[in-house]
Amino acid sequence: MKRVATGNMARMLLNGVLIGLAASLFLYGCAGDEKSAKGKKLYHHYCSHCHGDSGQQGEGFNWDRMPDPRPKNLASNAEMSTFSDKEIFDTIYRDMRDTSDPNVLDDDSYFAVSTMPTFKYTLSEEEIWSIVAHVRTLHGMSLTYDWMGRKKELEEAFQVIQQEMESTKSAYETAIEKAEAAQSAYEDTLTDAQLETYEPKDITVPEEAPFLSINAKFEEAKASVENFSKRPKKTRIERPDLTISDAELAVQVEKGKSLYRNTYGCNGCHSLNDEGGLVGPELDRAGFRLNPTWVYQWIRNPQAMKKHTRMPNLGASDADAKALTYYLGTLRAPISQVPVPEAE
Repeated sequence: MKRVATGNMARMLLNGVLIGLAASLFLYGCAGDEKSAKGKKLYHHYCSHCHGDSGQQGEGFNWDRMPDPRPKNLASNAEMSTFSDKEIFDTIYRDMRDTSDPNVLDDDSYFAVSTMPTFKYTLSEEEIWSIVAHVRTLHGMSLTYDWMGRKKELEEAFQVIQQEMESTKSAYETAIEKAEAAQSAYEDTLTDAQLETYEPKDITVPEEAPFLSINAKFEEAKASVENFSKRPKKTRIERPDLTISDAELAVQVEKGKSLYRNTYGCNGCHSLNDEGGLVGPELDRAGFRLNPTWVYQWIRNPQAMKKHTRMPNLGASDADAKALTYYLGTLRAPISQVPVPEAE
């Protein structure tokens, strides 16, 4: 065999490392470019009507009609470079909270602007990262967050919790089987007369509590993995019971009115009395036009009713959706007396 010189060997190793690094950067760059392109498509469907195609203020058709604070200038490097990728992501992927609450406004980790909707319940986590990637290009930057590492981290955490859950489930099922066998053996000792008055007790075992706890964590970890790459499921919303007393209705209407503006920012996309956004339909006569059951189901999961609607699922609870439905039912403005111009 020929002996390779030490210097040549070092150069070969270095070249191998450089080639491997270049390949990794190429693959990551291709993935990043693909993600940004996907994000651009999503951005134009869900975001451009308020933020504009290029992120400039005043560019989106809905911008002029939005209440303050208006959308940020996404094209401004000076402003947007002060935010991390994760902060931009958290703005898009958050739960909607009551912005009239001082504690919410004082929470530095929360983006307390109600008219900026959440897409946490509409898009996958990966899709939202792709939007962040596109937003970065609007002000001359690029996404640096390790989103592939994030996916791997979620998958590894799920595998660990899955193994723990299976072990805990096995112990629980074994304990249940033993308890059932013991109860059955006891029942075999009873006379016919005793069986007539016998009431078997619900079987409980100490292993149940840890099983239920780990199972909840398992379902949460499973959902995190699924929601990273897949959109939240379009679950069918059952018909609600909207029966309510007059006294309670008044309370719920006031709650719905507050939720409309302060929590879910409906006025950012819908108009009332010629004030508010232009993305969704006017709601002045919602009480006449819209069926309450339909309103409730639409609020809970709009994508389940119209797949490509621009309105995101805002994560409204059953109680909040009902309050909003009651409030919208009170919007019964008279028909406009403005004459419709004749066609030329």
